[in-house]
Amino acid sequence: MASEVRDLTDRWFVIVNPVAGSGRGLIDFPQISRLLRNDDIRNDAVFTEHKHHATELTVTAANQGYRKIIVIGGDGTLNEVVNGLFIQKAVEPREMLLAVIAVGTGNDWVRTFGIPQHYSEAIRAIREERSFLQDVGTVTYTESHYTQTRYMANVAGLGFDAHVISTFNHLKMKGYKGGWMYLYSILKSYFRYKSSGARIWVDDEVVFNDLMFSLAIGICKYNGGGVQQLPNALADDGLLDLTIIRPVHWWHIVFRLKKLFNGDIYQIGHVIHAQGRKVRIEAAPSIQLETDGELMGGTPVEVNIRQRAIRVVVTREFLGED
Repeated sequence: MASEVRDLTDRWFVIVNPVAGSGRGLIDFPQISRLLRNDDIRNDAVFTEHKHHATELTVTAANQGYRKIIVIGGDGTLNEVVNGLFIQKAVEPREMLLAVIAVGTGNDWVRTFGIPQHYSEAIRAIREERSFLQDVGTVTYTESHYTQTRYMANVAGLGFDAHVISTFNHLKMKGYKGGWMYLYSILKSYFRYKSSGARIWVDDEVVFNDLMFSLAIGICKYNGGGVQQLPNALADDGLLDLTIIRPVHWWHIVFRLKKLFNGDIYQIGHVIHAQGRKVRIEAAPSIQLETDGELMGGTPVEVNIRQRAIRVVVTREFLGED
């Protein structure tokens, strides 16, 4: 007798990163699982076991017939899942529905869409299944003399941003844990990082050719654990937003720290804003790249936009509904 084939299109495939947020993914999963069950959200959960495993699991889930995925992790786990959506060939990426329960360190992607970091409220949004088609960036970069391509859902950073991630990862490898690590990484990186000369093209026109401290290229608004690096970014407008920061003295930032979080970053004199569909960066020596909080390689880097490429769960408040 032929085995019965289950219809999985209405079940959620849950990808859990147990090490996200210094182990919160593992510690809090029983609570999250209970809340999902209490809200009658039918699901099958799998834990990631190694780097890029979430990408592999996403491809497997799509091939098995799942059309809805919940990510229990941080921005890096989400990035892996988004890359899996574009690798799988079972359906168009936007035919999958993607939701996030944030347990990571920065949790910047959820901030743009107003997704609460309280588990019960995030799960309410999943139950209601209000969705939004967001843009995705295609990031081409150089690593070990080879050109590689990945997709981003939130923000790519070059220069200081990537140096902070490198310092943070070094602390994690040494076994350190705690919320202090990211602030420490920022402070340590500031006094060690040296600005580099960079040339930046937006839609094939040079918009910057000078010493650069930092560059953020984004779909969404937040990066670095709540900093509004790209306050003008709209996640479905088909444009990449850029925030270019020239070399700046520490006191210039300290006395304007509030502007980094309240959306007024472009009022700081050393900061430049640009927009476009294609961005290219060249530098000598090469400048390191991070994408959605994960180190990737370095320049030359090119980022292109794919408009409204993935469907994500958002809150009714984000959509302006009562």
